[in-house]
Amino acid sequence: MMEFKKELLSNGLCIIGEVNKAAKSAAVGFFVKTGSRDETEQINGVSHFLEHMLFKGTEKRSAIEVNEAFDRTGADFNAFTNEENTVFYSAVLPEYLVEVTGLWIELMRPALRDEDFNIEKNVIKEEIAMYKDLPSFDVMERCKTLHFDGHPCGNSVLGTEQSVENLTAEQMRAYFAGRYAPNNMVLACAGNFDWQRLCDIARQQCAKWQAQDAPRQLQPCQGSKKKKRIDKANLSREHICLFSPAVSAQDPRRFAASLLGFIVGDDVGSRFFWELVDKALAETATMQFGPMDGTGVFCSYIRCSSENVSKVLDIVKDVFQNLSDNSISDEELTKAKNKLLSALVIKNELPMGRLVDLGFNWTYLQQYRTVTDDIDAIKAITINDVHSLIEQFRPGQFTQLSIGPAQSR
Repeated sequence: MMEFKKELLSNGLCIIGEVNKAAKSAAVGFFVKTGSRDETEQINGVSHFLEHMLFKGTEKRSAIEVNEAFDRTGADFNAFTNEENTVFYSAVLPEYLVEVTGLWIELMRPALRDEDFNIEKNVIKEEIAMYKDLPSFDVMERCKTLHFDGHPCGNSVLGTEQSVENLTAEQMRAYFAGRYAPNNMVLACAGNFDWQRLCDIARQQCAKWQAQDAPRQLQPCQGSKKKKRIDKANLSREHICLFSPAVSAQDPRRFAASLLGFIVGDDVGSRFFWELVDKALAETATMQFGPMDGTGVFCSYIRCSSENVSKVLDIVKDVFQNLSDNSISDEELTKAKNKLLSALVIKNELPMGRLVDLGFNWTYLQQYRTVTDDIDAIKAITINDVHSLIEQFRPGQFTQLSIGPAQSR
């Protein structure tokens, strides 16, 4: 039996928990509502850089001591940064949940030492260089920026070599002070744990944190619809990315948008699969729905040989046109629902998977949703629901960016 709990501290820190005494593990994490969309051009990349810096230690612990403290409990711990959130999480045996929570609370107030900052700057620059060498990543980053075209959601998560090089420790500390405020964070826990002990440690150690004004620009984005191609030496394949607008993370139609992503661009059995991959015109062709705060996108990625590009793009246009002209079939909708339901249920069987949905539902919706709530919402979707999305958002009207080998002129 799952039991939802919530407590709000006077400084705005929200603590939420889903207690499941039948679970054999527990998962805990801080969801910080900050990412690259909350940065200016001058400090682009600071959110991701800051995620790294939290593991460099506190006034009481060095980086090695932090690692040893996690290691001793056997915790599976990590963090990630995207356009909108920085999330720190761990899955752990129930008996170590309070200890690991205390460690995360400590890390949420890091030392941010100059010497650590200067060393980590080189690590970040290496990471930027590494991802630039991955065309599948590079094309998506560039297409996202082209699609959002000045909208803050187009900011790079990693930043640029120049923005990271020019970033100062003082700028990072100022950004941290404004964004890592208790009223801009959620402490979430799922699985087998003692709710009262979790609240006690949070009250004791987080109550002194000061609330801050942490605004976010939430204008929608219709996308630029621009088309661009980049020559890149040493590439043998064409990498194509398409972005088009979609519903936001708060929109009830987000499940219908996910289903449309499966129907058009799932790895197996989708329209892209049968028309492009199965016919050996492309090695991979996918489309996914990306819900965001106040906006959203459909993102497609296709990899093929240079000689097939024009044929592939013609087929892509036909796939989208056919969606508008003829909608989808009962069979397609049923298959997509089963895929989405399977992914949802399998992920949420573990406290770690449950933690992510728990934290993000609260971050975006200020709402507790059970797995059953989501299952029922998915099962209720009709062909008309999906077709109305197609009609409104016209996924065939996309921003396009390609990276490929130099073309003979």
